[in-house]
Amino acid sequence: MQARLTYGNWMPLVIIGSLFFVFGFITWLNGALIPFLQIVCQLGEIQAMLIAFSFYIAYVVMALPMSYILEKSGYKNAMSIGLGLIAAGCLLFIPAAKSQAFSIFLFAQFVVGSGLTILQTASNPYLVKVGPQESAAARISIMGLLNKGAGVLAPIIFTFLILGEFEGISAKTFELLSPAEQASQITIMSDNLILPYLGMAIALSLLAVALRFSDLPELDLEHEAQSLQVSHSDKTSVLHFPHLILGVVTLFFYVGVEVIAGDTIGLLGSGLGVENATSLTSFTMFFMVMGYLLGLFLTPRFISQKTLLIASAVSGIAFSICVIYSNPAHFGVSEMLWGWLGIQTIPNTVAFVALLGLSNAIVWPAVWPLALQNLGYFTAKGSALLIMGIAGGAILPMVFGVLSSHYSPIDAYWMMVPCYLFILFYGIKGCSMTEWRRA
Repeated sequence: MQARLTYGNWMPLVIIGSLFFVFGFITWLNGALIPFLQIVCQLGEIQAMLIAFSFYIAYVVMALPMSYILEKSGYKNAMSIGLGLIAAGCLLFIPAAKSQAFSIFLFAQFVVGSGLTILQTASNPYLVKVGPQESAAARISIMGLLNKGAGVLAPIIFTFLILGEFEGISAKTFELLSPAEQASQITIMSDNLILPYLGMAIALSLLAVALRFSDLPELDLEHEAQSLQVSHSDKTSVLHFPHLILGVVTLFFYVGVEVIAGDTIGLLGSGLGVENATSLTSFTMFFMVMGYLLGLFLTPRFISQKTLLIASAVSGIAFSICVIYSNPAHFGVSEMLWGWLGIQTIPNTVAFVALLGLSNAIVWPAVWPLALQNLGYFTAKGSALLIMGIAGGAILPMVFGVLSSHYSPIDAYWMMVPCYLFILFYGIKGCSMTEWRRA
């Protein structure tokens, strides 16, 4: 019998919720880390995007090996292994900070990404399969609130702990310093990384041990596999499910635009002279949290999940165009609203990038249950393929970096439009395709 979350059994929900908070916090640290390392390691725009690339490419390289571990060890043990890998990656930030070597930072990012790969490969299908299919999107949305809430906090905490003594620093202001002053600031900023990452490594290790010995129920998909064996007797491979494969491509484009909106906003703001630009990712995460709350309120009583997915894609297209045609010299966020972040006002262009978080919020919780529906014994491999879609977070920001260098950071946002168009296609048709010949 498949384990199920109930109102009378909150502990599994609390455990899974803590995991979603963890990989939200770790993931969206990248938004602060990119402009930070751009200064510390003296990087160009394309080099800076390698920070995101090394993190997200792990989802491609390690997804299938991690699915093998998942099948052999079970969902609970796999999550514990993932936390241990993330802790190891955090420890690697210590020698990276001491040496200020960009290559070690990139390797540490890859190790952290590998840990998140198995954590996400296990936790997302766990949420889908642990309860009724019709409420899967709601469960993922609730966890998404924790995930993106952590994304709001991560850049703020990073800026406070790491850059607290460097008020008003940006790429522009750093260039005005003398070489001696630059070297002194780089040393202090690098050393400030050590204690926070050591603390995260210890906390993650303790959480891994606690999870390993917790009473989190294991999934039993044998019953579902047997019931689907007759109806899917012609499907001998996970590649025979069009709604899954198209879901992988959808997640590729979605994660790409999500990372661009979250991780490039700091670079864009820093280039426009916005002070404390490392905290700008919190703007995008704030609107993602608002999007999750809006989705939970509207679905399913007022609007279907599929319709909201379509609306998200349309709004993403609209906001992307607004980014391109807005005037970066005009300011659109009030001092009253965002002054507590240490930022008095931000340009309209940056504000529209932040609003993309509203468009991106509902895509992930909508695609997962649609793509995993009726996979049965193919669930683990299907989940691994969906996780590989996160490679969009590695590849598309690199494309963005190239376009930014050849044209301008603002014009590079044109690439967002075709990405949202594919998400729109999946919401309209792709999610309901059951046979390739009917395409």
